Amino acid sequence: MISYALRRVPSALLVLVVASVLVFAVPRLASGDAADVLAGPDSTAATREAVRHDLGLDQSPVLQYAQWARDLLTGDLGTSYIRKEPASHAIGAALGQTVTLTVAALLLAVVLGGLAGVVLGTGRRRFVTRPVGALVSLAFALPPYVSGVLLVLLFAVTIRLLPATGYMPLTQSPDLALQYLLMPALCLALPTAATLARFLAASIRQVMDEDFIRTGVAKGLTAYRLVRAHVVPNALPPVLTVLGIQVGQLLGGAIVVEAIFGWHGIGDLLVTSVLDRDYVLVQDLLLFAVAVFVVVQTLTDLLHAAIDPRIRLEA
Repeated sequence: MISYALRRVPSALLVLVVASVLVFAVPRLASGDAADVLAGPDSTAATREAVRHDLGLDQSPVLQYAQWARDLLTGDLGTSYIRKEPASHAIGAALGQTVTLTVAALLLAVVLGGLAGVVLGTGRRRFVTRPVGALVSLAFALPPYVSGVLLVLLFAVTIRLLPATGYMPLTQSPDLALQYLLMPALCLALPTAATLARFLAASIRQVMDEDFIRTGVAKGLTAYRLVRAHVVPNALPPVLTVLGIQVGQLLGGAIVVEAIFGWHGIGDLLVTSVLDRDYVLVQDLLLFAVAVFVVVQTLTDLLHAAIDPRIRLEA
């Protein structure tokens, strides 16, 4: 298992290196830079050049990338051009809200998707599977910016059960924090839950056709024990891979959800930084998202290999 994990490290590092080049180059393809924002719309060309020189933007792209990469390797995320503060402070202030939202959405997606997948994969009664299948299809089809507005109209405007927007730290008031958290987490979780439900249901149906399941039925195992002890564990490995990919989808969807529900997290910070041409923050945030995705995907592959030894042997 250790040798398999070590063989995964070079590919993960290669992905991060390639991603660092892309996240450095792509923001600079847009017209203008942070000097234009800082100097103001009525500034002269000389003023903009002076600001650009102070920020180091007049250096060649290769030197700028080398400086940024060297700072990253030493743990220095740089200084925000616009905010005039270390990028680590701005990211740290926004990270808590995004982590809270993403973890809550992931837990909801696993619970809702797991239950729906088991029902769709093992259910034989149409009056149960058809409504669940319809809800899964609806959750899969609705993008977060649509489902978010619908949730606000239902729970905040019509029923007036939950607050429409805002954020409350869990450490300050757990009850109020859960009220503020429930709608955005559910909005973010629905597409992921629908995806997990579909893959889990398909995997369960495939496992149900295996010979060892027929043997279990012939031995007189109850349906509950058969599903819990044999069907679901053997259906999980491919679903775990999908779950690792969906973590990246959650991070991407958090940008829209945070805008709808007034959460000033990583997504809101990224949008603001892009509009301000704050290259340092944009680069750090994008590379952070890629790093999270790579780490989660690597951990998913390791968990998959731990469950299914054939993965390690083939590798």
